[in-house]
Amino acid sequence: MDLNTVIIVTYFSFLIGIGWVFRNLTQNTSDYFRGGGSMLWWMVGASAFMTQFSAWTFTGAAGKAYVDGLSVAAIFFANAVGFLLNYLYFAPKFRQMRVVTVIEAVRLRFGRHNEQVFAWFNMPTTLISAGIWLNGLAIVTSSIFDFDMNTTIIATGLVVLVMSVTGGAWAVIASDFMQMVVIMAVTVVCAIVGLTKAGGIVPIVEQFPNDFVAGSDMNYLSILAVWAVFIFIKQISINNNMLYSYRYLAAKDSNNARKAALLACILMTIGPVIWFIPSWFLAGTGVDIAALHPEWGDKAADAAYLTFVELYMPAGMVGLLIAAMFAATMSSMDSGLNRNAGIFVRNFYEPILRQGAGEKELMFVSRIASTCFGIGIIFVAVFINSLKGVSLFDAMMYVGALLAFPMTIPGFLGFFIRKTPDWAGWSTLLVGAAVSYFAGFVVEPYHIEALFGLEQELTSREWSELLVAIGLTCHLVITGGYFALTSLFYRGLSEERELAVSRFFKNIDTPLVNETDTQHKLDNRQRILLGRMIAILGLFVTAMMALPNPLWGRLVFGACGAIILVIGFLLFSARDRNLDNPAVVQPVKLKPSA
Repeated sequence: MDLNTVIIVTYFSFLIGIGWVFRNLTQNTSDYFRGGGSMLWWMVGASAFMTQFSAWTFTGAAGKAYVDGLSVAAIFFANAVGFLLNYLYFAPKFRQMRVVTVIEAVRLRFGRHNEQVFAWFNMPTTLISAGIWLNGLAIVTSSIFDFDMNTTIIATGLVVLVMSVTGGAWAVIASDFMQMVVIMAVTVVCAIVGLTKAGGIVPIVEQFPNDFVAGSDMNYLSILAVWAVFIFIKQISINNNMLYSYRYLAAKDSNNARKAALLACILMTIGPVIWFIPSWFLAGTGVDIAALHPEWGDKAADAAYLTFVELYMPAGMVGLLIAAMFAATMSSMDSGLNRNAGIFVRNFYEPILRQGAGEKELMFVSRIASTCFGIGIIFVAVFINSLKGVSLFDAMMYVGALLAFPMTIPGFLGFFIRKTPDWAGWSTLLVGAAVSYFAGFVVEPYHIEALFGLEQELTSREWSELLVAIGLTCHLVITGGYFALTSLFYRGLSEERELAVSRFFKNIDTPLVNETDTQHKLDNRQRILLGRMIAILGLFVTAMMALPNPLWGRLVFGACGAIILVIGFLLFSARDRNLDNPAVVQPVKLKPSA
C-alpha cells in the first residue's frame, strides 16, 4: 500500500468516526434529518458552502480554468451573490418555515398533492446526480491509483453510507465543516506555491496562453457576457427558493441562519481565486498534460490541478488532494442521501403509509431508508460506469433541465405570489419540462444564426454557453410567466388549505429565537466535539512533515496542519467553560413547529 493510499484510508476512517461520535445527538427524525434545528451558524454555513462542491471543482472546473482562464469563476461568484441574497433576505425566512424537510414547506404552500409530486420528482433527480458525482470521483481516483472503478465506487459509497446512517444530519453537517477546513487548507497552500513559482499573479496573467478573461474558441465576445449574466440569474434562482432551503433548516434560529449564509458568501467569494491559481499557472508553463496523463484522452485538461500537485507539490500531497476531492464530492452525496431519506420518511411513509407512527418506528425506517438510498447511489454509479459510449451530459440534461430546474420556479415565486390555485405548483413543472425540452433539444445553432443574421458559425463553446441563456430566458418568460398567470384563476381555497397557507406566510414572517439553557449546552457540545476532531486531524496533517521531502515540502505540510489546528483551537477555546460537562448533552427538544 503506497503513501497516498494510506492517507486516503486514514481519512476514510476519520469520516466513519464522525458518525460514531455524533450518534448520541440523534434521538428523533428531526435530529436525524436536520440536527433538530439546533446547529450553530459556522456548521450550517460550511455545509451550505460545501454542497456547491464535487470532484468537478478540481477536474472539470479546473480544466475550464486551464483552457479559458477567468470565465469559469463566474459560476462561483454567482453562487456568492446567491448566498449574499440568502444573507440579506432568504436564509432567515427559510429557517422560519419551521419544517423538517423542504417538501413539508411545499405541502403547506401548495397542498398534499403537490407534496407527493415534488417529493417523487426530487428523489430520483438527487439519486442520479449523486451517482454521477460518485462515478466522476471514481474516474479520477482509479486513474491515479490504478484502482478498479467499481471497487472505488463501492468503497467510497459505503463510507458515506456508514457515516450518514450512523450519525444522521449531525454527522453529515459536522463532516461538511471538517471537509471545508481540509479543502481550504490544501487549496490555500497550493495557491501560495503557485504564486511563488510564478513570481506573483501578474506573471500568471501575462503568461496565460489565451485571453485570460474570455479564453479561447470565441468569435462573439458578447455571447460570453450574455452567458455570465444568465449564469448569475441561474445560480441566484437555485440558491434562493424553498426547495434548496434545506441548508438552513438545521440552524438553531433565524440569526444563525443569516450568519451561516454570510459565511458561505465570504468563502464562495474568495474561493475561486484560490482554487484556480494552480490551473492558471500551469497553463503558462507549457506542460503537456496529455502526455503526462494519456488515460484522460480528450479530457486531459481536466487533470490540470492534479498535474500541478504532482509536479510542484511535495510527496504525499496527491493523497491529501484526493482526500479533499473525496471531501468535496462526499459533502454533496451525503447531503443528498440524508435529504432523500428525510423526504421519503416525513413526506411519504408517515403521511401516506403509516399515519400516527411513533418516533421509534420512524427512526428505524429513517435508517433503513438512508441505507437503501445509499445503496441506490452506489448502483447508479456502477450502472453509469457500465454505459460505455453513452453521453452523461445528455442524461443530466434530461434529468436536470427537464425536472430539477423547473421545480425552482414555484419554489421561488411561491414566496411572493400568494394567491395561486394549488394546481399552479404541479402544472408549472409540466410547463417547465416542455420549455426545457424545447430549449435544450429542439433549438439548434442554425436557428440562432439565422435569427440574428450571424456571419460566422457558432463555435461549440459559444453554442454550449448560449444554450444556457436560451433555456433561462424561456423559463423566466414562459415558465415564470405561467406561474404568475395562474393567479388569474385563483378563486380561493378550502378552509383547511387557507389555514395552511396562512400558517406558511405567518411562519416565514415570524423571527425564530432559540436561546434556552439546554440549547446553550448543546452549542457548547458542538464547539467541543468539532474542535477536538479538527485538532486531531490537524495533528495528523502536521505529522506528515516527517515524510521524506525537502525542507520547503515539509513546511507545506506544516502550513496545512497549522491552518487546521488553529481552526480546531479557536472552536474549542470558544466554548463556555461554565457549561463544560463530560456527559453527552442531549439535543434540544424543539416543538414540531420549530
